[in-house]
Amino acid sequence: MPKRNVKRMCYAALLAAMYLPLSLYAAVQVGNVRISFGSLPVVAAALLFGPVDAVIVAMVGEFFKQLLTYGVTYTTVLYLIPPALRGLVVGLGALGLMGLRGERLEERRMLCYAVCIVAAISTTVGNTLINWLDSVIFGYYSPALIFGDLVWRLIVGMINAVVMASLAMPLVKTLRKRNFVSTL
Repeated sequence: MPKRNVKRMCYAALLAAMYLPLSLYAAVQVGNVRISFGSLPVVAAALLFGPVDAVIVAMVGEFFKQLLTYGVTYTTVLYLIPPALRGLVVGLGALGLMGLRGERLEERRMLCYAVCIVAAISTTVGNTLINWLDSVIFGYYSPALIFGDLVWRLIVGMINAVVMASLAMPLVKTLRKRNFVSTL
């Protein structure tokens, strides 16, 4: 295995490991809405390495979060999908811009914000659908419970996306500038 691939796997593992404490301990719970820094490693992985690594970072990090928070249930694997959507959307945005224009997404601030907001919306919608499915499987479905705060969660998700993008862009630029990582 080439040295570059081993380094990249190590960086992805570090980002996945950062996901857990940032999701659990650098977070505020307001009703059904959770504001956390957990998406920062996913966005950073997407900007640095692209969609595949970002999806892996999100799924590994979320798996351990689910394991420590709820244990293993019938729907544990389903809850890995929404964070993976964030990594996929941002990673595809970064990869697409690099392929089309040879530019890095973090260098195009407004576009980066837009992509991160779209990713947040897809993550929130994904979480809502998984919550709905979980409620149907386990028999606690109530439209008010599942969909009652959807607008609020979308707004908070978009604000969180702007904050995470604001943190991720200079972080990724610094890592590239210092040749800390081999990237896209």
